[in-house]
Amino acid sequence: METVQLGILASLPPLSRFLTFSLSSTDEIRNSIREISTMVDGENLVIGLGLSTVRALGKNIEGLKLFPAISTKGIDIPSTPVALWCWIRSEDRGEIFHQSRLLETLLAPTFVLDDCIDSFTFDENRDLSGYEDGTENPQDEDAIKAAIVQQQGDGLDGSSFVAVQKWLHDFTTFDDMSPHAQDDCFGRHASDNEEYDEAPESAHVKRTAQESFMPEAFILRRSMPWADGMDGGLNFLAFGNSFDAFEAILNRMSGNEDGIPDALFSFTRPLTGSYFWCPPMKNGALDLSALDL
Repeated sequence: METVQLGILASLPPLSRFLTFSLSSTDEIRNSIREISTMVDGENLVIGLGLSTVRALGKNIEGLKLFPAISTKGIDIPSTPVALWCWIRSEDRGEIFHQSRLLETLLAPTFVLDDCIDSFTFDENRDLSGYEDGTENPQDEDAIKAAIVQQQGDGLDGSSFVAVQKWLHDFTTFDDMSPHAQDDCFGRHASDNEEYDEAPESAHVKRTAQESFMPEAFILRRSMPWADGMDGGLNFLAFGNSFDAFEAILNRMSGNEDGIPDALFSFTRPLTGSYFWCPPMKNGALDLSALDL
């Protein structure tokens, strides 16, 4: 699709870097957004705008909002809104480093760098826990239907909404679990990635089975592991034509829906939670017409 930032639909690259920025000044925000748009090819660099950026431009994107904070018994899912999100995709770590520096320079002083997460693929798309990630992702036309805005008009068609969370794994706790208990967390066997019916209702696959929601809650996951020193986890990305499907899944995972929290919370927790709107492309460039840019 010529109107889509193709990195959203493409296979995961070997390496990625995720940069988040907050607003430090709105004086030159229009120029800053125009400046960064010249760098965005939608494939090697994917960009998302937070609610504060859109509002600072005096505009509204229908469906863009703040990430919902959720607190239930023993579970806290934070909301950590930021203004701008950049996903650099590459096979070369040096290239990622230099592109990051250029982005930071171009965006200053309007935007200030908040966080920088280096991610990578692991053992053919496994999470650092050793379990495959994104197994139930929709494919081909189904992926486009789930992840991409359509039939909403010029400037919106081809765009996408993305939910981003940084999850920190407690590997000491996870390693202390028996292999059977680990499988029960996911509802899959680590050995062959097969689901099994006797998994408990708290198993992740049963909490998040996209076809079990009404309406069905299909999202396109593009998550990648991250590691920093001796800490590590999953940088979770969920693209959708709205945030509805993601919020339905998140609500059930938290236990808000039926009192059964997702077993993943026994060894991992989210540190961040942010929403962004990823503008469409037009003639090979970022289409910011919905923002009058």
